[in-house]
Amino acid sequence: MTAAAADAAWWADAVVYQIYPRSFQDSNGDGIGDLPGVTSRLDHLRWLGVDALWLSPIYPSPLADLGYDVADHTGVAPEYGTLADLDELIAEAHARGLRVLLDLVPSHTSIEHPWFRVHPDWYVWADDGPPNNWVASFGGPAWSRDELTGRWYLHSFYPEQPDLDWRNPAVRAAFGEVIRFWTARGVDGFRVDAIDRVMKDATLRDDPPASEPFGLPLPEDYGALAHVHSTDDPEIGLALAALRDAAGDALLVGEVYLPTARLHRYVEHLDVAFAFEFLHAPFEAQRLRAVIAEAATGSAAAWVLSNHDFPRLATRLGEERAALAGMLLLTLPGPVFIYQGDEIGMTDGPGGDPPIDRAGRDPHRHPMQWEPAATGGFTTGEPWLPLTDPMQRSVGGQRGAEGSMLELYRALIATRAELTGPVEFIEAAPDVLAFRRGRHTVALNLGFEPRPLPVAGTPEIETEIGAVADDTLSPLAGALLV
Repeated sequence: MTAAAADAAWWADAVVYQIYPRSFQDSNGDGIGDLPGVTSRLDHLRWLGVDALWLSPIYPSPLADLGYDVADHTGVAPEYGTLADLDELIAEAHARGLRVLLDLVPSHTSIEHPWFRVHPDWYVWADDGPPNNWVASFGGPAWSRDELTGRWYLHSFYPEQPDLDWRNPAVRAAFGEVIRFWTARGVDGFRVDAIDRVMKDATLRDDPPASEPFGLPLPEDYGALAHVHSTDDPEIGLALAALRDAAGDALLVGEVYLPTARLHRYVEHLDVAFAFEFLHAPFEAQRLRAVIAEAATGSAAAWVLSNHDFPRLATRLGEERAALAGMLLLTLPGPVFIYQGDEIGMTDGPGGDPPIDRAGRDPHRHPMQWEPAATGGFTTGEPWLPLTDPMQRSVGGQRGAEGSMLELYRALIATRAELTGPVEFIEAAPDVLAFRRGRHTVALNLGFEPRPLPVAGTPEIETEIGAVADDTLSPLAGALLV
């Protein structure tokens, strides 16, 4: 299905729940979350009211990049289970009315993938040393020497992740087979990783120095160049069309790490793309209004405020703003993605000691907190990362508790079907972000002083008990009004 048919699609206003499998639920006591564990927790997702779940990579991997270095695109990592376990998860999810998305990683493979030796022509090579000045996202040159052949291969990320050459028709055909393998097993769609890296300049020209801000956060060394040849090639449509052709009507969500104004070529083939300017925007009324207005106009935005790669929203924005952020996210039109644990206000944790992820993302990936207990109901063994604060925050501790983050998320998700039409912004007092969706008004006071409500109305949902009083909105509080 193309983006033009979005209004008729199941995902048009869906809430998708991101599961980081290693940290969701352990079923066998080894301290690592797994697919049977996910299946055992599907009733939580159904109770919460989400429409779909997205599994971060579950493929066999040497874990140089915690699963994004894929060694077999049609297998399941032994620590997560088996193909039969995934089949059961899909069947049980569908029985509960939940769709299932997988992570698709087309830009590169693990260096241990059989393709790297069996099909070396499927990768990007140079014979006489690095041919250009390209740098890798995680630092250092984007070219490494293959000790076996003496040639140099391109890697946009770690040296253990060689880049595929999507100009080669065989690569496009191989990924078509991967997609059809999974859709035949009942997978409903894919979150497509790092899709802006898939197509590079055909002649491998140098990237020029950056002359203007990129618009999204970048590591300092990486941001010194304007990546006009190493990413986002004008011929990206060649790869995107191949993905769409193989996916058919399955949902394709692009992780396109580009400013909103540059997403148009991607959503000609993908259904939606993440609005990363929304995720990174300062939590200020005027800035958010501008970002939402741009992303909601013609770019087929998928809204997200938290995931496994960036600080959790409660940490990044502050715990006092977490409920406001949840209300904003869940009242926007279009598909919304929430990261496991955001529904209970989980914060970043201390990470691994020593660190496990080389890019420093352990703090965003601590295990899900199901119960107020030492290991949070996540495992009966030693968790791969320690629990953050299960005695203070857990599903069991918040379920049924008036005013809890969990009950707020559930109420907002239940009400989404009643919100109709586009965002229509309303002029409001300083620090207040307000907009209409059909007969509902969303009013969010992002400041530290009480502010008048922008319109008269009865609060249907409040971010805190008593957020609205005497036509006034409390500081750092929000309301959905009718």
